[in-house]
Amino acid sequence: MKKIMILAALFAASLPLCAAEQADTTPAPQPKFSIQPTGRILMDAAAYTSNEKKEFPAGVAIPDVRVGVKALYGKWKAKVDIGYSYGKISLKDIFAEYDFNPSNLLRFGYFVHQFGLQSATSSSMKISMEEPTSNEAFNYPRLLGVMYVFDKDAFFATASLHAESKAMTLHANEMGKTGYGGMTRLVWRPVRSGGDIAQVGFSFAAGSAQYDADEDLNHHSYSISANFPTRVNKVNAVGATVGDVSSMVKFTPELLLAHGPLALESQYYYFRLNRKYDQPAYTAYGAYALLRCLAIGGDYRYSHADAGIATPAPKSLEFVLGYNYTNTSCAKAGILGGRLSDVNLTANWYINKYMIWRLRLGYTHRFDKAGAPDINLGAIQTRFQIIF
Repeated sequence: MKKIMILAALFAASLPLCAAEQADTTPAPQPKFSIQPTGRILMDAAAYTSNEKKEFPAGVAIPDVRVGVKALYGKWKAKVDIGYSYGKISLKDIFAEYDFNPSNLLRFGYFVHQFGLQSATSSSMKISMEEPTSNEAFNYPRLLGVMYVFDKDAFFATASLHAESKAMTLHANEMGKTGYGGMTRLVWRPVRSGGDIAQVGFSFAAGSAQYDADEDLNHHSYSISANFPTRVNKVNAVGATVGDVSSMVKFTPELLLAHGPLALESQYYYFRLNRKYDQPAYTAYGAYALLRCLAIGGDYRYSHADAGIATPAPKSLEFVLGYNYTNTSCAKAGILGGRLSDVNLTANWYINKYMIWRLRLGYTHRFDKAGAPDINLGAIQTRFQIIF
């Protein structure tokens, strides 16, 4: 009898262990796969007054149409975006992303890498309707590469490695060789809640010379350029192609402040091309400031993922006063790429979650460009956009 009781006790004690072992073998639930269509349509109209009237006729345009998809599977994300503009189809964002946790991710493919505050928003979401000329001249287009992002509490940081821009349109043997570069964006944001935002940041980048169709300049030169701030007409404003380049370095400090319905965004850009054979380096610089005011819509809010101000809520009305100065002329290097100043006032009406109407008044002065006349341009532009 005693032996039977001992055996019964041992059997009973083994039951929880057996149940635990059985639970451990239960398959974990598989993550769900989801896919979401995306798209945008921009519709512009503009009228101008200028001393170069032939360059700026009034007109209308659909400067950007995009269709794409976003996919999500567990910690994996992917995006494909195709654009159409002025009769040409082009590739936009094409990347995959792995989110290690809410604070760390790795993205690889073809996309805009983080370099300064302006790189946090897409071209259609620029609060001044068109991006500041300095950002167009000194920032990057989309690049083929990889980017690591850290986003937690008061700190935001990115680190990128990338190939030159022509790597998406030419084979390596067509380019002769491939240029490379790297960049980082470092942000400290001690205040970012309750309508109050205080943020400072610094971005740095370095790279090699770029591809050029001229064999004598191929991977011995570097080009920068920017158009006048309108997309109804396409007219080059400033820029230069510099030869005998050994390397490129640039940086941009950024500042973001907000209190309730008022906000200030600003960046300064420094750009330098080091040259061979003891030639003087080519340097250029620029800066912009944007003063924002939500006349309707409450207070500004912070967006962690972008390290910037979130898109205002539907039915908000915003006014933005901006100024930009860009200098691509370098007397020491003997290169006059032109200088530009631009002042603008933009009204943004956030109609609903998917629609925005913008109205921009601007005055732009371009001067000091070799072989080109000084241009004074007054413009009134409007845009209706749909984004989903």
